[in-house]
Amino acid sequence: MTPGESLARAVEAVLFASDVPMTPGDIRLHVGTEAEVDAALADLVERYAGRGIELVERGGRWHFQTAADLAHLLRRDREESRKLSRAGIETLAIIAYHEPVSRAEIEAIRGVQISKGTLDVLMEAGWIRPAGRREVPGRPLTYATTTGFLSHFGLASRRDLPGIDDLKAAGLLDPIDLAFENAVENVTEDD
Repeated sequence: MTPGESLARAVEAVLFASDVPMTPGDIRLHVGTEAEVDAALADLVERYAGRGIELVERGGRWHFQTAADLAHLLRRDREESRKLSRAGIETLAIIAYHEPVSRAEIEAIRGVQISKGTLDVLMEAGWIRPAGRREVPGRPLTYATTTGFLSHFGLASRRDLPGIDDLKAAGLLDPIDLAFENAVENVTEDD
């Protein structure tokens, strides 16, 4: 067995035994600080491609998961899905695109106040977390998304969030928003 194969086996064992996703730095603590963990991870991703379980990276952390096309086989209980309110969806989108963001900033962007319950629901879902305090008077708490958010929505990082052109192409923008945007463009052109 080559040293590379031995390291890949060690990384595989560490990830398999872990109950939480791990960064390459976390893995190095178990297999040695000089180890080529990134190369071992790339090798394991290749080995597990197309299998029943796969090695994935979410937010810089690695873990094994069931292949998406087989997840239905493991569901024993019927999940009761709760719909997120429009306020919850808007708040989550603002946090994802503007993080870290304070409650006042969320309200300024939405144009209406948000209830504390909206933030609580998003935190219970594991999609947002407190991200510290702003160094301004009142020291407001800021919020950011979590790796659970990335994992739930199948994103490797926040850079994978759709842009405005993607949202327009998918027809997900409200026609009123598009009409307002066009009106603003027309006013700017007339000046």
